[in-house]
Amino acid sequence: MIAFAAMNSPRLPPAILIMGPTASGKTAVAMALADQFPVELISVDSAQVFRDMDVGTAKPDRATLARYPHRLIDLISPEESYSAARFRNDALSAMAEITAAGKVPVLVGGTMLYFRALLNGLADLPQADATLRAEIDAEAATLGWPAMHAKLAHLDPLTAARLHPTDSQRLQRALEICQLSGRPMSELLAESEHQHPPYDFLSIGLLPADRAELHARIARRFDEMLLAGLDDEVRMLRQKYSLHLNMPSMRCVGYRQTWEAQEGLIPHKELRDRGIFATRQLAKRQITWLTNSFEAENFDCLRGDLTDVIAGRVDNFLASNQPA
Repeated sequence: MIAFAAMNSPRLPPAILIMGPTASGKTAVAMALADQFPVELISVDSAQVFRDMDVGTAKPDRATLARYPHRLIDLISPEESYSAARFRNDALSAMAEITAAGKVPVLVGGTMLYFRALLNGLADLPQADATLRAEIDAEAATLGWPAMHAKLAHLDPLTAARLHPTDSQRLQRALEICQLSGRPMSELLAESEHQHPPYDFLSIGLLPADRAELHARIARRFDEMLLAGLDDEVRMLRQKYSLHLNMPSMRCVGYRQTWEAQEGLIPHKELRDRGIFATRQLAKRQITWLTNSFEAENFDCLRGDLTDVIAGRVDNFLASNQPA
């Protein structure tokens, strides 16, 4: 369990974390806080770091970003990769700048791995091995990723328990680490030194009291993405950049299913249902992470007065951080 309860030292500057599954209203809450308090926003989203990927990532539009600037958005090309280690460095740098300007950093997003990296540091894991990855991919092509998940469950049951049987990217990495180090990734992570940033954190979790209503929100949002031109956005990306389906950018929920529909790998009429299903699975994983791996003050993201309630909590938190 990752602990980041408020620390007692008044010398630690405040920082606020807003975490939750997709479609839980995180961005709306963050913008409401920006209207009321001296804060600056930092995105914690592994998809929104990619330039030109706007529709499928639910990235705030230009007018919204002009009014509510978000750091760590539009950092890299869809041809590039972005790691948890790089996020931690970028986030800590942004937080230091915001604090130095006399404001409070608000980190908002749903990439729980990034939150964990920020709060606990990163284990000294072996670097990627292209040859070994190719071997793992070849084996997966023959056996299927669920079988590779079963293999990981034998080698590293703790890591396997938190990964979905078709989460090919993370399964590949976990198997790679096991083979390169001869030890489970979970064991290496447990040994890593916790490197808590020097901040007094208020952690806010947005969780749905009614999972069915969150699913309805997810369906509505995916429909909005389709109407806003997700299909055209993926075509544009494929023309503008040198991409393939296994790149991190194209593994993002919505983009992968759209690519597969364009290539005829799935019937185009199934794009909507598959995209919604994949998004629901993502939300389920995010909820599991938030529930099991973090200590946060959780709020029902479906309540009508959500922003007012959280603003009240933030007001109390910031007041308690004022010098005596």
